[in-house]
Amino acid sequence: MINKVTLIGNLGRDPEVRHLENGSSVARLAIATNENYRDKEGNWQTNTEWHNVIAWRALADTAEKQLKKGSMVYVEGRLRTRSFKDNNGVEKYTTEIEANVLRSLDKRERNDIPLPGEEPDHFGGSYSKPTSTEAPKSESHDNASHDDLPF
Repeated sequence: MINKVTLIGNLGRDPEVRHLENGSSVARLAIATNENYRDKEGNWQTNTEWHNVIAWRALADTAEKQLKKGSMVYVEGRLRTRSFKDNNGVEKYTTEIEANVLRSLDKRERNDIPLPGEEPDHFGGSYSKPTSTEAPKSESHDNASHDDLPF
């Protein structure tokens, strides 16, 4: 069975990061995705969907350092539904995306965000070029611009 979510969207607020007693970190992110369509009258409409994303440990620390409200991010993860009791003792349920990949797609302003074709040695660490078995690119492609998508 498959439980996989892939999103590209914008942060609606700065990541909310908590540091737990055991030293672990957890980040809560609110990510907006938009769908544009034409209505019956031919006018463009935008439908915004909000997604609650949870990131743990080093991934949470990276989110805290690199992301801010408005940042465009790429997220891979899985859906998790959990229950909790509200202030009145009523049991409630929420579904969140538990991230296992989280990448900034913003223009690079810092040196510790990977360039296209680079991969992290570990989350929040330095970056290195991956080894490749591909043939070298021809000179005509050397000046081609790279997009910021991670795939």
